[in-house]
Amino acid sequence: MTIAKKKYLGYALGIAAALLVSAPALLGGALDASAQALSADELFGGAADGGSAFASSAGLGEKDLVDTIASIIRVALGFLGIIAVIIILLGGFKWMTSQGNDTKVADAKKLIYAGIIGIVIVLSAYAIANFVITKIAGVTQAGGGGVGAG
Repeated sequence: MTIAKKKYLGYALGIAAALLVSAPALLGGALDASAQALSADELFGGAADGGSAFASSAGLGEKDLVDTIASIIRVALGFLGIIAVIIILLGGFKWMTSQGNDTKVADAKKLIYAGIIGIVIVLSAYAIANFVITKIAGVTQAGGGGVGAG
């Protein structure tokens, strides 16, 4: 394919993308989807149960906000810890398969050091987050037990 054909193909793809993005505006609202207005009881879950029925039907949990945030932090730090362990394992694999090549061994050592530093950072972040969430839960008396609570 020549450069001129590539250029025109790029123009054609750009025009097609622009048309797809601007299609709702060009059609003048023909794709307009309207929803019915909610009453105050439907919007806030009704006065009888304080909104718990609405929260459960909407898929919201019944845990405190502090516990929910602690769970999110725990999952995120766990994921990062798994990545750090995988980096260490990759460095060990590279070291084992380096066959004595000094540059490959040096690269493997760098990976292992990076993984160890990553684990130290994740553990420090866990300790800090646990301390902060415990203090926030104590001040607000939300009853959360920190990051490790579950």
